[in-house]
Amino acid sequence: MSAETHPQRETHSFQAEIQQLLSLVINSLYSHQEIFLRELVSNASDALDKLRFRAITEPELLKDEPALELRIVPDADKGTLTIEDTGIGMTHDELVKNLGTIAHSGSREFLQALAQKGQKDMQLIGQFGVGFYSAYLVADRVEVVSRAAGEGSAWKWASEAHGTFTVEPAEKATRGTAITLHLKADQKEFLDEWKLRQLITQYSDYVGHPIKLQVTKQVGSGETQATESALEVVNKASALWQRAKSEVTDEQYQEFYKHLTHDYDNPLAWTHFKADGTQQFTGLLFVPKHPPFDLNSQQQRGVRLFVKRVFIMDRCEDLVPQWLRFVRGVIDSDDLPLNVSREMLQDSAVVRAIRKHVVKKSLDLLEKMAKDKPDDYRTFWESFGTVVKEGLTLETEHREKLGALVRYESSREEGLTSLADYVTRMKEGQEAIYYVYGESRKAVADSPHLEALKQRGYEVLFMTDPVDEWAAQGLREFQGKPLVSALNADLKLQSTDEQKKEKEQQSEGLKGLTDKMKDVLREDVREVRVSDRLTDSPVCLVVSEGGTPAYLERLLKERGKGMPRVKRILEVNPKHPVIEHLRGLLARDPAAPQVGEWIELLHDQALLTEGSPLSDPNRFARRMTALLTQLATNSPSATGNGIPAEQVPTPAVAPAPAQSTP
Repeated sequence: MSAETHPQRETHSFQAEIQQLLSLVINSLYSHQEIFLRELVSNASDALDKLRFRAITEPELLKDEPALELRIVPDADKGTLTIEDTGIGMTHDELVKNLGTIAHSGSREFLQALAQKGQKDMQLIGQFGVGFYSAYLVADRVEVVSRAAGEGSAWKWASEAHGTFTVEPAEKATRGTAITLHLKADQKEFLDEWKLRQLITQYSDYVGHPIKLQVTKQVGSGETQATESALEVVNKASALWQRAKSEVTDEQYQEFYKHLTHDYDNPLAWTHFKADGTQQFTGLLFVPKHPPFDLNSQQQRGVRLFVKRVFIMDRCEDLVPQWLRFVRGVIDSDDLPLNVSREMLQDSAVVRAIRKHVVKKSLDLLEKMAKDKPDDYRTFWESFGTVVKEGLTLETEHREKLGALVRYESSREEGLTSLADYVTRMKEGQEAIYYVYGESRKAVADSPHLEALKQRGYEVLFMTDPVDEWAAQGLREFQGKPLVSALNADLKLQSTDEQKKEKEQQSEGLKGLTDKMKDVLREDVREVRVSDRLTDSPVCLVVSEGGTPAYLERLLKERGKGMPRVKRILEVNPKHPVIEHLRGLLARDPAAPQVGEWIELLHDQALLTEGSPLSDPNRFARRMTALLTQLATNSPSATGNGIPAEQVPTPAVAPAPAQSTP
């Protein structure tokens, strides 16, 4: 941002992203210009809150103007609308920094989010702290005169949004900020007293400071009748959360949420409560419809802390656990000191009690939404399900409640299912809730690991979020049913005595082959054994105890958190034609070079089906080419007939047993 300095006036260029933003705001971002008033009033309210908090320890900041209020002054003769507050104010440097850049650090993220959402998502304005620029929806010139609390000088910022702004000394008798909008010719309706009163009531009735509107009144009568201007309080100026629930309408809750969050959409649900036990506090919590851009920030929290109606801090992370960071709202305590610090909050028994209550009320709210408004809950889960599942690894106390809230896709049908519904559909004799972990539904739906489960008619949950594997391990069981991964080596399926005996015989009959496979793959697998989970595929890799699924390994590696790979167990389907052929080939000629080739091909196939990379993809590709060439020319099968090892067909698509040597 460049600056051209004159004796009394500095000319600065906007940050590059600001110029893009102004174009978007003016031309396409908002569909309702009237939103500008809510944004500017909310900013002024924040400035008043900040001053009131600082005045707890610095009471001298209030001496030049004791009142904390907003004033809205229309001037029809000049065509201007002024929004003034007696809040914290801004210094010269703060004017340049706050009004010349987007949210100081969020400019690129803001513009990227706009691009992704088609430049039409109004909720983004407030999220990125750029509500000030909504003034240009109705004004072609904006002037800001501000005097910081405790400072003796004032400064004037002005711009017509053409790429530059000016900053120069100004006169202001008291602290605070006055924003004057020079309204466009077609926006003069916002000078109308009735219109302004209606907008304040609609959008800002719950601001906790008086909003005074300059109105014109007729005084006297007859020859002495005259017109005079006066400031009149328009809003209720009382904390909405302190009112009785019976006195607050749904529309009022929704508008308060928008004031609090700068979100354009209504919340999905909310809960309003008061605790009168050993600690006294009031709370109002909301569940948003869409996630904010910084949802995954580790510092992100959305609950404001008040003490005796005095704003203390925004995003109080000690009140809300990380896995509830999407919750928005306010907590107002009567027991905390007004000069509370972040350090004191961390060791406060009062805060721990409030936090426990916030968690309970949030879970109750989500349970009610899931029960009474399933469509809204589905919307919530698509936006915040991944965050909620983090709680399964962190909250042992509420594990069962969280388990009832989670939703997954499954092998039963398209769409989401709850664990409770899954349990009601479990087959007779089914002892566990089965799941498979992978990148997507498409990637796991036809996994060979599910073959025996499907054959038994068991439903399998598809877990496709990066957090799911940890969440399942945190939950462990639901309604007395253990959660079991279909990828795990210790998958125990109910079998009859006859089936167990048959497996023992198969294991004995394949011992020569499994020993050979273990020898060939000694660097890659921990064990080779006969499988009872495969019905159609020749082999699969399963995760041994302490191991990590392939998809999770890949995610950790991509994020620079790779760990030593624990060797898998290779399971073999004794009834598959390829395995039968390979056993026969090994029995006839234990030294046949094709045996090792086929074993490596089978291992490559297992790696591909679990989603792991191949150690030598070029070699695998050459084998596939050789196979396709052989099939195209209908040449004899490679069963000891002299075909070079590099041209042995891959077992994954080998022809039916008719081509195999008995």
